[in-house]
Amino acid sequence: MPEPGHGMPSGARPMNLLRRVASGLRSARTWIALGVLAPMGMVAVSGLMLADLRRDAWATAEQTSRNLLQVLERDIARNIEMYDLSISAAVDNLKAPGLAEADPRLRQLILFDRAATARDMGVMLILDERGDAVGDIAAVPPRKGNYADREYFQVHRSSAGLGLHVGRPIVSRLDGERMLPFSRRIDRPDGSFGGVVLGTVKLSYFTHLFSEIDLGPGGAINLYLTDGTRLMRYPYEEADLGANIAQASTFKRFLREGRGSFVSTSARDGVERSYTFARIGTLPLILNVALSTKDVEAEWAAKATIIGGIVLVLCGLTIALSLLFGRELRRREAMRAEMAALSRTDALTGLPNRRCFEDALRRALDAARRDGHPLSLLIVDADHFKRFNDRYGHPVGDAILQGLARCLATSVHRPQDLVSRIGGEEFALLLPETDEAGALRIADVVHAEVSKLTVAAAGIGAGVVTVSIGLACVRPSGDRSATLPDPYRLADGALYEAKNGGRNQTRSVAPPPQQGALQLVRTS
Repeated sequence: MPEPGHGMPSGARPMNLLRRVASGLRSARTWIALGVLAPMGMVAVSGLMLADLRRDAWATAEQTSRNLLQVLERDIARNIEMYDLSISAAVDNLKAPGLAEADPRLRQLILFDRAATARDMGVMLILDERGDAVGDIAAVPPRKGNYADREYFQVHRSSAGLGLHVGRPIVSRLDGERMLPFSRRIDRPDGSFGGVVLGTVKLSYFTHLFSEIDLGPGGAINLYLTDGTRLMRYPYEEADLGANIAQASTFKRFLREGRGSFVSTSARDGVERSYTFARIGTLPLILNVALSTKDVEAEWAAKATIIGGIVLVLCGLTIALSLLFGRELRRREAMRAEMAALSRTDALTGLPNRRCFEDALRRALDAARRDGHPLSLLIVDADHFKRFNDRYGHPVGDAILQGLARCLATSVHRPQDLVSRIGGEEFALLLPETDEAGALRIADVVHAEVSKLTVAAAGIGAGVVTVSIGLACVRPSGDRSATLPDPYRLADGALYEAKNGGRNQTRSVAPPPQQGALQLVRTS
């Protein structure tokens, strides 16, 4: 026997430990504890996973809302800009010499020569100081009517220098459709009130635009004036149009913050929604995309039920579900990338669109300022395009635009040159590191290519379709911090001169640092 006070032999300790472990495994309490702890661990892991899935559902919904808002905002802003350009052109054309003595049909062509003809454009009228219609884009002589009682007329009559005015929805007295009025004041030479140029957009434009988007059963899209008047809601309900929600807490936040997102309960129907909103440029318009929080979490809730059930049955399936979830994320990322590409491409011609052009122009200006290289820009506009549309129909007009796109694309060959469609029948050729002489050669190639364009289906032969080109070339000075002139504005002015000069020609502006006089360079 071991002497008193001596420790146990070293080999006995491991044996005792093994006996205690074996005894513990045979204990019901141990297995109950393991049976409780293991599911609790799985529940904890599942809870963390489901919480992450919920955050991802919200992040996806918020990103989707921002993307949708951006697409809608730019579409509306672009169309309103087109309408405003038409209205401004009519105001300017009223100043044309000899306009009053011109033949009525010629006078109509002069007044509305750059008027937009989109599907959802309503009426376009010129009203004199008494409110009588004296010009009508759709009729010669103009359809009779007096509009002195309209809100937009009274606003312009009482306020000079207002610029573009966006009015409340109206019902047209000419065709009975609901429309949104846009208007500008006509000033006489002495500054007194001379009337109003009115252009309207059918509210069906917004219905068509919004109805293409699926926001779920509880989702909605709203367009408001900044005074709280609802111009349009999708899903459409007649009673919503013209309602004023200026006192609603959600609208006050729209107005106060201008752009952002938040979750709140709708004053209209009590549904909790996630609102993503923005003011459209400098216009008095606020657009919001609202997703029901239940709809946002509906997909997540379904996944949580499935994943939770599978965890209780067999933990191994969690790996397979994770793989499926990763594939779902990759699919969504691919869809986002596809949407981003589509948002920068013109659907009709396949050319880069105005958004892509503006980004490229900004980068090209930065590079020109940094490297000291010249930068040229050609703005190309189809001559008398409206006549082709009116005579042959829009399918032929689309074929002409597609043909022009091919002609322009074949006119340049360098990777850094960009050909884009920037709206309607207007295209742009951005030519980095190109001086005026080089740009003029490209313009000659464009005229030559367009002269070969034919549309056999409509019997349009070579030489019928022509274009006018405005050219601007900017060259940085020695001071790299100096701001370069805006080549788009200069080229657009040159295009205006080419149009006025008889069309089917190129005009160029190459301003010195403090000047910018237009010069007739070449006629093709």
